[in-house]
Amino acid sequence: MSTVTDLNRNAPRRGPQPGRIIGWSIGALLVLLVAFNSYTTVEYGHVGLYKTFGKLNDNVKEPGIHLKIPFFQSVIEVNTQVTKAEADSTASSKDLQPVSTHVAVNYSVNKASAFNLMNNVGSSYDNVIINPAVQEIVKEVTARYPAEDLIAKRDIVAAEISDLLTQRLAKYDLIVREINIVNFKFSDAFNQSIEAKQVAQQQALKAENDLKRVQIEAKQLVAQAEAEAQSLKLKKQEVTPELVQLKQIEVQEKALDKWDGRLPSVTGGATPFIDFTSVIRSNSSASTSQAPVSQQSTESETTQTQP
Repeated sequence: MSTVTDLNRNAPRRGPQPGRIIGWSIGALLVLLVAFNSYTTVEYGHVGLYKTFGKLNDNVKEPGIHLKIPFFQSVIEVNTQVTKAEADSTASSKDLQPVSTHVAVNYSVNKASAFNLMNNVGSSYDNVIINPAVQEIVKEVTARYPAEDLIAKRDIVAAEISDLLTQRLAKYDLIVREINIVNFKFSDAFNQSIEAKQVAQQQALKAENDLKRVQIEAKQLVAQAEAEAQSLKLKKQEVTPELVQLKQIEVQEKALDKWDGRLPSVTGGATPFIDFTSVIRSNSSASTSQAPVSQQSTESETTQTQP
């Protein structure tokens, strides 16, 4: 008995068999796969829709973590944030001018109707619905206006496009947030005609301003002349012969105060400011009155000397 026991003790011990290790590994891997496929995450700004064996479920999931059936069920995320779609449209204006329009549309998906949109249209709704609708409506609105009005009434044109597009996309549960007409592009000939017209308008405006300025200056001159005439009229009413004579006397008195007794050596056609003629005449009359007196005295002296 002891010999057998010793033989058993000396026999090699058997470890885990390779088959069991592989089985355990596969089992653990399957558990991990099932665990990771048992839930999904819906990002913010999106909603989720279950898809089971190709069938879409109308149960809309909000952002967060949600359970699902592993390997048989998936979640489709639908973006509900404001998204921009751009489209180019070529049309003719009311006056048959070719117009190329670049439009940007800001839109969003109605959360409550995300199932209807995805089930009826699919995830490519921007190319299937939005772009064709924008091009058609832009052509329709552009044809209502002459080319010049498209530029001058840009806001009105954008509002009409927005109204029509809102009605069109509401059928598919798409909400139009804003319409922006990025650019109107016209032919070179039309651009040249617009530029020439603007130059003519600027020149006409300048001429009108010049005319207004001339008219204002003329009115100012007339007003100034009327004021001067009125002032002169008032001054003439104040002037009387007595006032003129008084002014002349004042001037002569001032001149006599400054006169040194000598006559000017320069003669001319102008009348001297002092009336020297009256002065000379007064002196002459004084001399004449003294002459008989001297003559009488001389005769008396002669009579007295004769015997």
